[in-house]
Amino acid sequence: MIISKYQIFHAVAEAGSLRTASKKLNLTQSGVSYAISSLEKELGISLFERERSGMRLTHNGERILSHIKMILHHEEQLRKEALSIKGIETGLVRIGTLSSISINWLPRILASFHSQYPHIEVKTHLGCYDEMNKWISNKTVDFGFVSLPTSKPFEVYPLCKDKLFALLPPAHPLKDQKSISLSKLKDEPFIMPQWGADDNIRRILLNSNIPLQTKYELMEGRTIIAMVQNGLGISILPELILENIPLDIHLIPLEPEEYRIIGLAALSFKQLSPAAKKFIQCIYAWLTEQGLLDFSTTDQ
Repeated sequence: MIISKYQIFHAVAEAGSLRTASKKLNLTQSGVSYAISSLEKELGISLFERERSGMRLTHNGERILSHIKMILHHEEQLRKEALSIKGIETGLVRIGTLSSISINWLPRILASFHSQYPHIEVKTHLGCYDEMNKWISNKTVDFGFVSLPTSKPFEVYPLCKDKLFALLPPAHPLKDQKSISLSKLKDEPFIMPQWGADDNIRRILLNSNIPLQTKYELMEGRTIIAMVQNGLGISILPELILENIPLDIHLIPLEPEEYRIIGLAALSFKQLSPAAKKFIQCIYAWLTEQGLLDFSTTDQ
């Protein structure tokens, strides 16, 4: 038996479909079907139930799957070791990222990282705070960008303070204020960012005991900005989201000043792969170069 049959078996088991697996592997559907049949013949057991809705593992197939996963894992480790011997850095990094990070930081961090480690693959998952907590907890990602403090007991590295601003429509009567307190906004229609349990804006409003008149709740920052511009309400957003916003929207610092703290979170930074640790080092180097790093750590 050769390794390609194991890879095909694993792909079909994950996809539950010959068609989906063949597309993922860039093989013909007939080729995938033949490989599965050939593997079943060699092993002398049936691995899948062929159903109209797709392919379902038999009991024997489920028992075989765990062994094939182990074989594929060791094959990948063998490949990495061979590349390491030849002096080539390799690996996979899975990162959870926020929209504002993806727009303003990540492209340049990725460019820097790939120039140093061209053989390390990076996969990104874009989501809100709640999704980030879920992805880190179930190991969908190695680590993620978060707003601190987190509601989950992760290990965290704080990175920088991201100042919060009130956003006022073009003709708002408070547009000329140099700073503004939450009490002055309590009677305004408010557009609430809907980012999850770790949202600093919700936390600040809750701790202030000043009930704002929430009229809309939205996840996408650009949509919130567009609604403010059209006079549908006011909002509060972090500075990183506010780059290149329309000039007729008025940004006023909160009084007292408030921030969200952007950080990194993982189940354990010490147990991350060498590739993931190198990416974190690249994040710190880039933030330092840009003058954006407000916190430092010696544990990278």
